[in-house]
Amino acid sequence: MSRIDDVFAGLKAKNEKGLIVYLTAGDPTPESSLAYLKAAADAGADILEVGVPFSDPTADGPTIQAASKRALDGGMTLRKVLSLVSEFRKTHQTPIVMFGYYNPLFRYGVEALCKDARKAGADGFLVVDLPLEEWGEMAPMARASGLDWIPLAAPTSDQDRIRRVAASGSGFLYLISVTGITGTRSSLPPEVASWTRQVGRTIHLPLAVGFGISSPEMAKAAVAHADAAVVGSACVKIVERHGANSEGPRALNRFVASIKKALR
Repeated sequence: MSRIDDVFAGLKAKNEKGLIVYLTAGDPTPESSLAYLKAAADAGADILEVGVPFSDPTADGPTIQAASKRALDGGMTLRKVLSLVSEFRKTHQTPIVMFGYYNPLFRYGVEALCKDARKAGADGFLVVDLPLEEWGEMAPMARASGLDWIPLAAPTSDQDRIRRVAASGSGFLYLISVTGITGTRSSLPPEVASWTRQVGRTIHLPLAVGFGISSPEMAKAAVAHADAAVVGSACVKIVERHGANSEGPRALNRFVASIKKALR
């Protein structure tokens, strides 16, 4: 079993829902990024998605786009992302999913990246812009390196496609709650609950619902028929607000703790 599998097994044993927190690597600076990751883990985040900054994201809203720009302007590279993961792993065992777009991963070299990511302590990849039909090069190499390959499904995906995507992935299935880009919202679409319930009847992977969750109440609603909630832009906004100030990680810790409390 992978570290991610262990997390979901533990949550199920405790009858508890999981919290997955997204943060952009290198935001606001390469140095302070580590403090934010540790703050989220210490507050109860069950899994961390560490975003690989990219200049041309297609799925990210303005908050995460701005975070990527700050990170890139500060000199963040994929190799430095791996170093960040390695530093985090010296003190924390929280699973890490490397979240990003294929271009920088391809330029690094897929086979070398999978080996280096595993060595650094990463647990999986979620590649936003690789559909099922284009998994062929990277997914087998990730699995061969002992990394989970996290699949995505959107509300526009039919049930047959969702089953095929889930059958070819591992770790958990990331259910995108809305069509469009990331960003905080005041509520989730009313059909999310029934859609999540329907998906859960036919697949074997834990379900994580993300895109737009910005409060404990929304997180609790999102997991009514799922196993975990993903909170990204709301956490990145805290980083944006506080920057490298030492209060920033403390503010993030409080926010993540409030979300996790609602999921217990």
